[in-house]
Amino acid sequence: MNLIDADKLTDLAATLAAAGYRVVAPVRDEDAVRLKVWSPGAVIETATIPVNSAKEFLFPPSEVIGRYALDGRDFTPQEVRADPPRTVLLAVRPCDVAGLAVLDAVFNPGRASLPGLDRWDYRDAFYNARRAATTVVALACATADAECFCTSVGGAPDSTCGADAVLQSADGGRRFVLSPVTAKGAAILKAAGATLAEGEARLDPPASVPERFDAAAVTEWLGANPPDRQAGFESPLWQEWGLACLGCGACTHVCPTCHCFDLQDEATRREAVRLRNWDSCAMALFTAHAGGHNPRPTQIERWRQRVMHKFRYFPERFGLLACTGCGRCGRLCPAAVSMGEACREIAEAAKAAKTGAK
Repeated sequence: MNLIDADKLTDLAATLAAAGYRVVAPVRDEDAVRLKVWSPGAVIETATIPVNSAKEFLFPPSEVIGRYALDGRDFTPQEVRADPPRTVLLAVRPCDVAGLAVLDAVFNPGRASLPGLDRWDYRDAFYNARRAATTVVALACATADAECFCTSVGGAPDSTCGADAVLQSADGGRRFVLSPVTAKGAAILKAAGATLAEGEARLDPPASVPERFDAAAVTEWLGANPPDRQAGFESPLWQEWGLACLGCGACTHVCPTCHCFDLQDEATRREAVRLRNWDSCAMALFTAHAGGHNPRPTQIERWRQRVMHKFRYFPERFGLLACTGCGRCGRLCPAAVSMGEACREIAEAAKAAKTGAK
């Protein structure tokens, strides 16, 4: 086994940085643990789930995807290349790793980390370059909280799916075992060198994450629309959650799978850039038309769209759920609106509907 003391992960980050990697890891950032680019002096913390997800290092909140220069009276396009640094995502949770399958399906078909996801028609050069330059070292969860629900959406606290290497807690949390899964992961072990020690250890059991709802029942219910109009698209449950939603977009920004974006052009008299910026279906302007009409006029329709997309539309298009059960939406929502709790209520409504139909 390749072993490292729990308090030596910072040394591992330093070694990988010296080997030429940009290291992204969970570190203390004032009053929160956040995934950030590691710098000397930063201490890696693994006991707390970071408030942000790993997606922003592959699909950044804002990036320049086009550039134009004024040439006489015309703007001449200039090439913008993605030239990302070689990066290792160190000690990221399995729910974050699972989110990469969703991003792969949308931005990088053909390289999707799960089979059968190459159903899209465009390969995004910027995402693709970052993905190719990134090595993912997952951290098997030894603890979980009430907002975690990965087991309800096909995940597991110790899942290795999509990871290049995995860190597992051992000997009561005193050490970690680092195991390669892919050739990229093996390269990380080689780069780690003397920070790893050979030996034997007893792996700790993964965190207990009880199944909170039946995801298949949720998907089925979302497509239902019986004559009484009380299930699926027309359910009064949407009003309950939508009226609570503030439309701040925090849930979509920290979600490891949300990938909606907007394009904006900014220009001076000499040059112009085209920016790709994160957008959110929770916000009123997301579907606002130039003529003033908005097909989703209230938070009720917007919250319904968020759930429908993750548990109905995306599975229909790509064959997998667009939710990994990380629980960040519930932890950070100022109105305490939780995707996990909403799905639990939907699953109960689906069960009640079936019971009443018999």
